[in-house]
Amino acid sequence: MFKRFLSLEWKQFSRSSYFQKGLAIKILLILAALYFIVSFGVLGVAAFFIIENTFPNEDPIVMVSNYLIFWFLIDLGFRFFMQQLPVMNIKPYMIIPIKRETVIHYLLGKTTLSFFNILPLFFFLPFSIVLLTQGYNPLQVICWFFSMVFFTISLNYLNFLLNKNNKVFYAIVAVLGALILLEFYNIYPIAEYAGLFFNEIYNKWYAVSIPLLLMILLYRRNYKFIREGFYLDDAIRKESKEVSSTDLGFLNRFGSIAPFLKNDVKLIIRNARPKQVLMMSFLFLFYGLFFYTQDTYKDMPAFLAFASVFITGGFLLSFGQLVPSWDSEYYKMLMSQNIPYRKYLESKWYLMVVAVVASFILSTPYLYFGYKIYSMIAAGALFNIGLNSFITLYGGVLNRVPVELNVKAKAFSNTQGFNPTQLLIALPKMAGPMLIFYLPYKFINFEAGILALALSGILGLVFKNFFLNQIEKVYQKGKYKTIAAFDEKK
Repeated sequence: MFKRFLSLEWKQFSRSSYFQKGLAIKILLILAALYFIVSFGVLGVAAFFIIENTFPNEDPIVMVSNYLIFWFLIDLGFRFFMQQLPVMNIKPYMIIPIKRETVIHYLLGKTTLSFFNILPLFFFLPFSIVLLTQGYNPLQVICWFFSMVFFTISLNYLNFLLNKNNKVFYAIVAVLGALILLEFYNIYPIAEYAGLFFNEIYNKWYAVSIPLLLMILLYRRNYKFIREGFYLDDAIRKESKEVSSTDLGFLNRFGSIAPFLKNDVKLIIRNARPKQVLMMSFLFLFYGLFFYTQDTYKDMPAFLAFASVFITGGFLLSFGQLVPSWDSEYYKMLMSQNIPYRKYLESKWYLMVVAVVASFILSTPYLYFGYKIYSMIAAGALFNIGLNSFITLYGGVLNRVPVELNVKAKAFSNTQGFNPTQLLIALPKMAGPMLIFYLPYKFINFEAGILALALSGILGLVFKNFFLNQIEKVYQKGKYKTIAAFDEKK
């Protein structure tokens, strides 16, 4: 029976109209997966010796165990945003004589074979082999390795449940943030106390039964959850929701573009995918912490300029690159109305500008790193408003992949709303601010680089009408190709 399932899955995959169209993307994702596999493998081999040389008085297995709590919590966070749960279309199987149990077990088995479950093995397996070569107890090492495997698969089943309950996930993110802050500021030694548990998993080989039992319990919970809704009438029934209107009268001050702005705000509030983009945009605010806190980048100001642009450009880059794909579900109707295309584009531009300004205000705590850093963030915000916004809008016309508003974007299996042309458009958005800043900085000084970055944005604002007119022509020229692409079924 499982062989039959696999055959049907392959036919569905290979016969889809999107198979060849998305082949280049799949190749890029495979290359990215190979990169992460090699990186994790090298880290798994080198981790023991790095710890041994850096902390000669510490046992490497103890050090690793101390920080496993952070590993698993971060892993869970990445899974929630990036892992596409491989849900099979089970409706056709409900009307033919196949046992429900068989279909459900197959469905859960597919989730176990996720890339996110396999990737950690390329760290834990090499690390365990190094432990064996260094004379550690074979029984303890082998049981510890299988414990890590069981914990990893447990996270997979836990993610399956969390995807149905966002509130629980946000609570976990809050806990993770609190734990990291407590550890970072030496308020409470979280790693030490969490390490006691994971060290006991290593010291007592029979403790492998704990993660094994956890994995089994979560599997059974998922099985029960799916089994309760495994009925044809439940699968085809449409959920009725009470419609609530949203008063957005304050947007009327924008005049003729107000209806478009209201439509976009409602789209963000009411749909899962735009909400996800909004949350990810908020996380972009913390991007600078990876650069400003590292001594390595203090002598590499071009990378600081890169980070400064990303801090205020999260929403612009993630939302803007999918214009007009956000409206793909009703784009044909929208284009049949007697509305100026220029107003449609201008409303998207204003939405991105407001997001950049809001992000800049929220970035005020970066004053802690000094006025130079904050002035660089301000210059990056001007660059985003004056140039990046127009580059992003121009790139949107080349992106004719429809977006399902209530389907979250995941990595390594969901390529919706993504195509290789975005990579080409991304180059000036990433390399542009670095180059604009670096040349004056190299030949004059740091302040000259910041001034050049800010002036480039101001210059873009001066030529706003020219840029929007040129972008409108490109959109008008490709309007019918876009409509046809949005109508195409994958």
